Amino acid sequence: MLKYQQIAAEIEKYIEDHALQQGDKLPVLETLMAQFEVSKSTITKSLDLLERKGVVFQVRGSGIFARRHKRKGYISLLSNQGFKKELEGVQITSKVIELEVKKPTKEAAHNLNIGLDEEVYYVKRVRYIQEQTLCLEESYYNKSIITYLNNEIVTESIFNYIKEGLGLKVGFSDVYLHVDKLNEEEADYLGLKNGDPKLLVESVFHLTNGQPFNFSKVTYNYQQSQFFIQANSHFS
Repeated sequence: MLKYQQIAAEIEKYIEDHALQQGDKLPVLETLMAQFEVSKSTITKSLDLLERKGVVFQVRGSGIFARRHKRKGYISLLSNQGFKKELEGVQITSKVIELEVKKPTKEAAHNLNIGLDEEVYYVKRVRYIQEQTLCLEESYYNKSIITYLNNEIVTESIFNYIKEGLGLKVGFSDVYLHVDKLNEEEADYLGLKNGDPKLLVESVFHLTNGQPFNFSKVTYNYQQSQFFIQANSHFS
């Protein structure tokens, strides 16, 4: 983790620990520079990162302010943290249906930018929120990057293992949304009816160096799923 990312994480923890609300003011730039013993440019990069994440907002000439926290139980469509991190304080569990090393499908190979003869970890699992079915997930992990997975890791948090266990730095993601109807297999896993509505989210996750390592297709239970997006653009 780079210095400005570490500082951003500490500022975010400060906001959470002190339960700062929308509009609560943070220490001024000079105070933060002195506290962390870094340059103005490093603090600026930290604040810019937090602003992109929707944690703070900055008002020129007035200061730095906490931004309203998301509603509990809502899933960010722009997060790269994984469910366990994203839904802290909410019970998230998983049931592994399939975990194996195999050749990728054409679709997975294309999204991971690998050949059809290379190997991936294929993960299929049902995820639960507060013991209610949340989603059916199918994921492909480039085995040359994600070198090891087992049932215990897949049952818990794969992304936490990637960051903490493998020491990899998750960067950005591309997310595609589709609204459709459940097929019989999906409905069976989610405890719904064939033909019920579904939201399918396809994601390609990359490391900070731009290399894709995961392609996932997640079918959400429409009765349990709540999403949010924090926009930082200024509209005219």
